[in-house]
Amino acid sequence: MSNDELNLIEDRIGKRARVKAKERAILVGIDLTYPQEEEALWTTDESLKELASLAETAGVKIADRIVQRRSKPDPKFYIGKGKVDEIKELTRDRGAHVILFNDELRPAQARNLEENIGAKIVDRPQLIMDIFAQRAQTKEAKLQVELAQYEYLLPRLRGWGESLERQAGGIGTRGPGQTRLARDREKVQRRIDSIRAKLKEAEKELDVRRKRRLESNLPIVALIGYTNTGKTTLLNSLTGSEGFKEDKLFATLDPLTRKFELPDRRKVLVTDTVGLIRKLPHQLIPAFKSTLKSARSADLLLNLMDATQEKLEARWQTVNSILNEEIFDEDQKRPPMINVINKIDLLVPGKEIESLTSGIENSVAISAKEGDNLAELKDLIARELGDEVKEIKLHLPYDKAEILDWLHNNGEVKEEEYKGEEIYIVGKIEQHLLTELEYELTDGELEVAT
Repeated sequence: MSNDELNLIEDRIGKRARVKAKERAILVGIDLTYPQEEEALWTTDESLKELASLAETAGVKIADRIVQRRSKPDPKFYIGKGKVDEIKELTRDRGAHVILFNDELRPAQARNLEENIGAKIVDRPQLIMDIFAQRAQTKEAKLQVELAQYEYLLPRLRGWGESLERQAGGIGTRGPGQTRLARDREKVQRRIDSIRAKLKEAEKELDVRRKRRLESNLPIVALIGYTNTGKTTLLNSLTGSEGFKEDKLFATLDPLTRKFELPDRRKVLVTDTVGLIRKLPHQLIPAFKSTLKSARSADLLLNLMDATQEKLEARWQTVNSILNEEIFDEDQKRPPMINVINKIDLLVPGKEIESLTSGIENSVAISAKEGDNLAELKDLIARELGDEVKEIKLHLPYDKAEILDWLHNNGEVKEEEYKGEEIYIVGKIEQHLLTELEYELTDGELEVAT
């Protein structure tokens, strides 16, 4: 199947209603009078501010915003018919090109809104997937996003088929309409199957790299957290590297791993991961699971939080909910986590830093950009990893000289001297590596300082 064929399918059902740079948008949300417990942590205003940030990331200018208070969404339009008419008029007055909805719309709702308003309709999942498509760099990330988009497309094809039947009245055209719909669905399903096969191959390559990292015997620290909290900036500050960073949501989608040193001279691998966000499109959950595999194999998680944001506890609970429900399996124990409250350099003068950490367990406040309290964070990482560094002395016979290379790669060599028929070595090594070293040596070849 050619891309042109798929484009025709996508155009026909409106899936290609992607946001474009310099478009003007009207934001639409509903304020539920009986919100669920999780939703109560976030006000409608805060939720729409986040939608505006997503739109800004996609390059869209906000022309206006509409909020309707309801007990539940309208099954036909999501909002009431009166609001639909109001938005139609506002679209003309503001010169808006697209209407951005703060929740996922049913296929029929999106179709009804587009027909009544006469403007492009984009819901939150579409917007997030569009940003992911713009940001993805690696082969696997691009395939994961493309798969999510086609899985989102499939039920919209079904909605298009129902619309065709209604318009034609069913008689005489019901059969041909369904046949055409079946052909379209078959093409999309074939494309989905093709992407899944490619993802399996890409996943094998990534698993080889992950296995190599695990075999290095270095502790792994994974940076997680809400999007745009400064994870890449922290990675750069800890490791002295220059990973891509930008003050936008989902600035980095692809994992980046670097090495840094703790105060006790231990070497640690730190991995940057994609930012989390509430109301995550379920089609993108597999992409997040794949990207966050490094977190699943980590020895320690650093959950970054933005000190300038309101309701830190709500964001903390959102991250915990996504980790527990979507990323880690029920039978998999989650690694310990340090909550790192970042960007304290941006706080208004006089705001008590202690108040930020008081309600959040195992937390530390830092500025990754300015380096404030990074030493305290490193000390906390060392304590959480809980692996003592031991000083050792080795008396290696020459036929075991390869152990010296291993020690250079996995520990610290302080002295190295060749005496007679053996190599005399003084060095340091982490406690958990001693068993591996002892297995290769015989009595008298290793001394461990107490």
